[in-house]
Amino acid sequence: MTTKTSTVIERLPSDQPLQLKVTGMSCQGCVSKVRKRIQQHSPEAVVTGIPKEDTLLVQSDLSLFSLEAVIEEAGFQFSGLLKDNDLAHSNGSQDDNPAKKKESDLDKGETNIRQIPVSYQLSIGGMTCAGCVNSVQKALSSSDNVKSAEVNFANHTAQVTTLGELDALIKAVEDAGYQASLIVDAEQNEDQRGKRELEEYHYKRQSAVLGLGLGVPLMFYGVLGGSMVVITLTERVVWLLIGLITLWIMVRAGKHYFRGAWKAFTLHQANMDMLIALGTGCAWLYSMLVVMVPSWLPENTHHLYFEAAVMIIGLINLGQALELRARRKTSQALHRLLDLRPKMATRVEHNLESRIPVSDIRLGDVLRVRSGDSIPVDGVVLEGLSTVNESMLTGEAAPIEKHEGSLVSAGTINGQGSLLFRATRIGSDTLLAHIITMVSKAQGSKPPISILADKVSSVFVPSVIIIAILTAMAWFNFGGDAVFSYMLVTSISVLIIACPCALGLATPISTMIGIGKAAEYGGLIRNGDALQRASELTVVVLDKTGTITEGKPTVVHQIIIERAQSEFIAQLVLALEARANHPLAEALLQHCQGESKDKNTMVLDDFESLVGLGVKGHVEGKAYYLGNERLMKEKGIHLDVDNVENQHNTATRVYLADESLLLAIFYIEDPIKKGMKEAIASFKKQGLKIVMLTGDNLTTAAAVASEVGIEDYHAQLMPDDKLNWVKTLQDQGEVVGMIGDGINDAPALAQADVGFAMGAGTDVAMESADITLINNDLKGVADVIQISKATLKNIKQNLWGAFAYNALGIPIAAGILFPFTGWLLSPVIAGAAMSLSSVTVVTNANRLRLLRLSSLTEKAKQEVK
Repeated sequence: MTTKTSTVIERLPSDQPLQLKVTGMSCQGCVSKVRKRIQQHSPEAVVTGIPKEDTLLVQSDLSLFSLEAVIEEAGFQFSGLLKDNDLAHSNGSQDDNPAKKKESDLDKGETNIRQIPVSYQLSIGGMTCAGCVNSVQKALSSSDNVKSAEVNFANHTAQVTTLGELDALIKAVEDAGYQASLIVDAEQNEDQRGKRELEEYHYKRQSAVLGLGLGVPLMFYGVLGGSMVVITLTERVVWLLIGLITLWIMVRAGKHYFRGAWKAFTLHQANMDMLIALGTGCAWLYSMLVVMVPSWLPENTHHLYFEAAVMIIGLINLGQALELRARRKTSQALHRLLDLRPKMATRVEHNLESRIPVSDIRLGDVLRVRSGDSIPVDGVVLEGLSTVNESMLTGEAAPIEKHEGSLVSAGTINGQGSLLFRATRIGSDTLLAHIITMVSKAQGSKPPISILADKVSSVFVPSVIIIAILTAMAWFNFGGDAVFSYMLVTSISVLIIACPCALGLATPISTMIGIGKAAEYGGLIRNGDALQRASELTVVVLDKTGTITEGKPTVVHQIIIERAQSEFIAQLVLALEARANHPLAEALLQHCQGESKDKNTMVLDDFESLVGLGVKGHVEGKAYYLGNERLMKEKGIHLDVDNVENQHNTATRVYLADESLLLAIFYIEDPIKKGMKEAIASFKKQGLKIVMLTGDNLTTAAAVASEVGIEDYHAQLMPDDKLNWVKTLQDQGEVVGMIGDGINDAPALAQADVGFAMGAGTDVAMESADITLINNDLKGVADVIQISKATLKNIKQNLWGAFAYNALGIPIAAGILFPFTGWLLSPVIAGAAMSLSSVTVVTNANRLRLLRLSSLTEKAKQEVK
């Protein structure tokens, strides 16, 4: 526990944002979580953050002590004020500044050192059902210093965030009766898991053949009129032999169930193995009592159930084998990503080429890729000209031309031509490795919809055992002459037909496939929460520059006022824009460099950036302004619009003026991306409302919105205005998805229910949003939303099917229909139904792999036409 110092800041100026050091944040979703907690105490608070830099910017009237408490309440770690905090420099020296003093106090003493949580991905062995998942998750969550733990039954992994040690986590899992190991390399883990599942598949298939090999003949013997009742001594001897063979098969083909049941019993747990062991064990034991000591039981109950014991084990092994076979297909998307990683590379040293394993590549190595080769690591091209197929990473079908200075990514395929490049990112730092890690972790996460299934599965097995006991008691009281047979048949059927596996697989299996499918279309979904929220979106908010447009503006026209000199204007703009950082600066710089003949740079007396407006500079004591129409109006500069040419209505206008008069107007156009109309039409086809928010002028915004088919747009907005628009939409009950570049739109991205970051190649902002688009195509967002909806629909089908199956199956197995039909469910049929339920869930989930988005795209194209 951190010791509090005696110096406490009661109030801090609310007009100055605090730069806080906050660890544990991994994405803008984390920032959103903190922001909502802070706004519960201070509704007007503005909170933004840069998770990758552990930085949180807070503008609030809360004390620093209160902010610390709220941040830690949200599950993150507050480590003090940043050294370069503006507030710390605004009131003089460090000694006189209370904020700086608080920072100094926080830095003092060993008691104030905060640990940073570490996330581990573990491979879990020994889980057989949803009950096992709950046991492992409970064990991990109960371990010291664990912040969060999620266990996935579909891929047998666990994701744990903890302040503690790895060894403590592994020990906690082992104490719960399971095995755990750290996943260091995703490819190696997938290979190992594939081998384990293949071995398990062969074992289950062999066990199924063994169980059914005896069970099927015995069942047909009974069906075709053979006596399953012990009467004579000879029959007792024959059935004793069959009983011993049955026991051997149960041990050989079903020992894993009995071991699992015993382990669960000794650890005071309950799982599916216990249900199977109880059911088959009771059937065999009852039959042996009939054979060995028939006098103990009434004559009319001397029926044997050896075939039921082996048939149940055979059918359940067969069902699990089929389930494993189907489940192996669920991680195909991840396998395809892993297959992109080449094994060997060509290194060039002293003009000599040598083939080396990719694992031996070091930063700075010079590598060569020839026509058709896979690029082994990320790098920058030194020489050569070629085209590279990046569709496996970006979804872009057209090859991208690469030349000197171009960036290349691991896993992409070189076309016709040879490239020499320097390795800049290797191993786990490459874009492909980041994508593989993100997909793997996301596939192991759970959407909120799984909460109900988790709660039910945690008490499922004990509840089924209780129901089986109650069923036996009911038949004991109302069973009549054949009371023992009825008790045995119904209680075994209840134990066997109940299937926690279907519940355990309903959510994770669809989540794995859905997130993998999204990755195939260039969308990286961070976790199950983002997957579910994306399916619930009602409004999509778009930024204009870089999202709807190419983000590469150019000057297409300029107007120089007659009394102004063209050379002076070019030099002035070059001097002002050299220090600017807004998106249009590069376009103005390139244009004016071509216009200026004088290579000497004009010197500014001073420079000031006017956020959301433009820039201001002084030359020889005279002020000049370069910016948007709003800046001109604030400075009282008259714009003679009547004399301005209107042929560039879609262009953004940038004005240059001195303290009283307009000097020049620059028209800058940013081309609209190809396929933008189809993407907007796809959103509309999904029933989504589209809103465009831009800082550009109203005329340009209207022209762009009209061009792509957006009716609702708002122009001349500051970053805070975009944030407020998102808040307003949320207050109206909308679920908002915000699409931006992850930097300029950070406040709105953080506020939105789902933030989409538009990326381009290796510049993709993976850490800035809930969902990242590897390519720069807005259609990818529409695809991801459609995949999310299809995935959630599939999950609901699975959950409904699993719940309905057990809700109907257990009462029928208990004999609820017997008073009306005189029919009881055979334990053999119950075993077959149990296996079928899991296979059905996995098969239904695998339908997602067949999802094709072309139909929606074609409808959108027709809509545009």
